Amino acid sequence: MLFYPEIAENESLSCDNRTDYRAFSEAPATTSSPTSSSAHMRILVTGSSGFVGSLLVPRLLSDGHVVRALGRDPTRVHEALELQRPHVVAGEVEVVRGDALTGEGLAQALSEVEVAYYLIHSMESLSRHPPRRGSSPLASGLVMGTDKESSCEGSFPEREHLAAKNFAAVARRADVERIVYLGGPLPKTQAVSRHLASRLEVERILLDAISGSVALRASIVIGARSPSFRFMVRLVERLPVLALPAWRRFRTQPIDSRDVIEMLANAAHEPAVAGHSLDIAGPDVLTYGEMIARIAELMLVNRPALGLAVSATPIAARLAAAIAKEDPELILPLMESLQGDLLPADDRAAELLNVELHSFDSAVEHALGEWEESEPLTAR
Repeated sequence: MLFYPEIAENESLSCDNRTDYRAFSEAPATTSSPTSSSAHMRILVTGSSGFVGSLLVPRLLSDGHVVRALGRDPTRVHEALELQRPHVVAGEVEVVRGDALTGEGLAQALSEVEVAYYLIHSMESLSRHPPRRGSSPLASGLVMGTDKESSCEGSFPEREHLAAKNFAAVARRADVERIVYLGGPLPKTQAVSRHLASRLEVERILLDAISGSVALRASIVIGARSPSFRFMVRLVERLPVLALPAWRRFRTQPIDSRDVIEMLANAAHEPAVAGHSLDIAGPDVLTYGEMIARIAELMLVNRPALGLAVSATPIAARLAAAIAKEDPELILPLMESLQGDLLPADDRAAELLNVELHSFDSAVEHALGEWEESEPLTAR
């Protein structure tokens, strides 16, 4: 029930080796340093059709940066950016077709780029087609996978490792000055799940490649298109009684998507964060059970909760996936991460990146309001 972005909605790692692209515009090169907050930089955003990426692009444009988007399917990128009108208009963003797994298109995408955002994630069954417009929010927002016809075999950690190595190598050759990566938190006491271990390995690869890079680690992001948030809302909508496994007692600090975008945008140029990995979190420490209860209250629905004594993760993941109408192969690795508290090591990120945090209730109210602008909530 964590959000990792990727983490990029409708963006998938694949073995598609097409290299042609169509562009919104041809932007002039820039030689500004990312250490200056006033500089207008050339920036690449991977995963720009996703929940985080599609919100980040207009934020970067508002700062005057020249933005290029990398996508395996440029059509999805165009569709996602179209949803951001009037903040993004045709002609502002160059869209390059590329594939992190094969490396195709990366040199072109990273050419003359000063800052690159790595918002790619691979955690999907090889038998599943990449998500399309109109697919479920979790499948299209949380994960990235390979095409059914893809020749790239292996588990999602193997695919993530390969994609990160390819991206880092090309970025280093292109003299990119900073990679900004959005990953997941690390537990303080319990063993690291394969999902979180894969996130950490990607972080290591990217930060080792370029010394000035930055990693931001978030647990649950609250937003209208956030897969984790939508998953919790769907459970509240569809379960008359909330049967919550033992992991309901574990704590985390969910963060408003507005705060995530601000931190990501400021991470492009803030000198103080260069070479660091920072936990980013909201101000409220909540258990997973408390989060779901608060969402139900803010949706104005009454959902009694039934606490279970065990987690029974394989069974619970499949039941939850069936209720939310999601692929259990996507839910299972996430629920495997719920083995204990996932709390930030410290709270310095908000200060370093000059972001005033929103409360959990404010984040949920804002997300529900945005959700209802395009889709009714049956429980409200």
